[in-house]
Amino acid sequence: MQNHSKGIMYASITAFFWGFLAIALKVAVREVDPVTVVWFRFLFAFVILAIWEVSNNPGTFKILIKPPLLLVFAAIALTWNYTGYMMGIHHTTPSNAQLFIQTGPLLLATAGFVLFKEKVKPKQIIGFAVAIVGFSFFYSDQLDAFFESKGSYKLGILLTVSGAIAWSVYAILQKKLVVNHSANSLNLFLFGLPVIILAPFIHLEPLFQLNFNWWLLLAFLGANTVIAYTCLAKALKYTEANKVSIIIILNPMITFITMGILTWLNVDWITHERFSLITVLGVVLVFAGAILVAKKTKKA
Repeated sequence: MQNHSKGIMYASITAFFWGFLAIALKVAVREVDPVTVVWFRFLFAFVILAIWEVSNNPGTFKILIKPPLLLVFAAIALTWNYTGYMMGIHHTTPSNAQLFIQTGPLLLATAGFVLFKEKVKPKQIIGFAVAIVGFSFFYSDQLDAFFESKGSYKLGILLTVSGAIAWSVYAILQKKLVVNHSANSLNLFLFGLPVIILAPFIHLEPLFQLNFNWWLLLAFLGANTVIAYTCLAKALKYTEANKVSIIIILNPMITFITMGILTWLNVDWITHERFSLITVLGVVLVFAGAILVAKKTKKA
């Protein structure tokens, strides 16, 4: 498989897992406080990745002893990304959090053109334009809800946006670091440092009171971290940042479709969403734009 195809595949896996993430997080905070959920995700991801690397490549642990300074900054940014997003979801709905967290991939796409000097074809410019129009339709209902909201709801949006900005900082640094370091070695540090940073702020008592189903949910959140961020690092290694961004931006589609099904089923364990035909039109346009951006240009 060519590097471009690998990059698109890995980015697609990340988008798929992130599509269910906001819903799972919204449910998790019913029993565990947001910071503890974030801490557990990092801890689970670090332990699983460490076990894998002990068996396959023990040399990756060297980076924990003397990490690059950029990696330290990336880990701090990722810590706030997780925390801001988690607290944002706590105060708002999964779909609205998914809307505003996309600020991060958009900033990464901009960095791809400005910082990494990635070339853009006319077809890609058209693709971005189509996707932006699609998002304006897709998010119209959610934006109306935002402007009609007050207090805690808007606080959740602001926290989510701050997390998105932090994610773009992490991703830009990751794009630079992955040139000289393996994805797994970087992720060992990126998962490990937040465990230490967040340790003073967690509450472990609720974890010991959870039943098996809640532990399964937490395990899914931890596994989501390992799989999504491992694939993201590989995607940034194999293809351009702007293409990775447009693929990742597709993940809210999964969230909205799932929330639409849950709303239609009228479940009582999560806040319902509102959708319209304009939302569906937006989905079609966004997918069309993403295909134009991500499709590889044939060489002469």
